[in-house]
Amino acid sequence: MTISSLLRVGLIAGLASLSAAPVLAQGIQIGPGGVRVLPDDRGPPPPGYGYDGPRRFRDEPPPRRREITEREAVRISRSQGMREVDDVYSRGRTIRVEGADRRGRDLTVIIDRRSGDIVDVR
Repeated sequence: MTISSLLRVGLIAGLASLSAAPVLAQGIQIGPGGVRVLPDDRGPPPPGYGYDGPRRFRDEPPPRRREITEREAVRISRSQGMREVDDVYSRGRTIRVEGADRRGRDLTVIIDRRSGDIVDVR
């Protein structure tokens, strides 16, 4: 082999190693748990390291909020003075709890299903 052919092989090997350098690079993230080296697959970072979850498209409805249960509605109505619960009705956006207070008078508490706010006490 001559010197020129050795130079050509060396030049080709050098160029091949330079083109492979970005493939070998890894990312790091600094977060609440310290410094972490991210894997090569570039998946989502671990919780607490800047990942906000999957992105939503504009046409998608917002995520559904948790509604209160009938048991929680009974607890709320007891905080308004209801001692005995006769019936619990779910209708639309409200929950209606019927019962009696400590003196035996009829009492109806209407509660917003989404927020848990008291709409009316009769």
